[in-house]
Amino acid sequence: MNSFSISSTAQSLALVLSASLFASTAAADVYKYVDKFGHIHLSDRALHDGYRAIVRTWKGWQFRPEPRVSGINRKKFQELIAIVANRYELDSDLVHAVVRAESAYNPNAISRAGAVGLMQLMPQTAKAYGVTNRRDPAQNLQAGTRYLRYLLGLFKNDLSLALAAYNAGEGTVKRYGNRIPPYKETQNYVRKVLAFYQQARGQRS
Repeated sequence: MNSFSISSTAQSLALVLSASLFASTAAADVYKYVDKFGHIHLSDRALHDGYRAIVRTWKGWQFRPEPRVSGINRKKFQELIAIVANRYELDSDLVHAVVRAESAYNPNAISRAGAVGLMQLMPQTAKAYGVTNRRDPAQNLQAGTRYLRYLLGLFKNDLSLALAAYNAGEGTVKRYGNRIPPYKETQNYVRKVLAFYQQARGQRS
């Protein structure tokens, strides 16, 4: 296994070096991870959840596009979502809406911030709820749903605030006086999940 790390100030050099590093195996994968200090780590395999696959294109090295998830994956996780939602007394349509917005039902999805899995768990949230493998659909769904249930209780069943907290953090919502933070990403996220939720409920009626 080959791996090395380098400062972000030498990112372009790192990518050039990575080409030669893996030249002997042209079909080999290249994985990239940026740690909290801005250092770039490259490897021929994902050493932990923070690594993301990159591919060489005519534009240079880019993150490998996540596969589009069809209705097949929605059906695949439908029973599991129903079980977990019932366990934590949440509408399964709401859990579906969050999963759809977070990962499009891709259990291997990884965000630029390092969130992983169906409900995009951050490391600290996963640790708090005893998750040992964030890519495991059962663990991921259980922790994410449990966290959403907690947020609804914290914000007195205000769904918009709970969703805002799921995206931006409960401390951020509290800091803005228990209102949706003025962040475009968070505001768009809340609107998206609510729209997906209404759509799911409409399809049931």
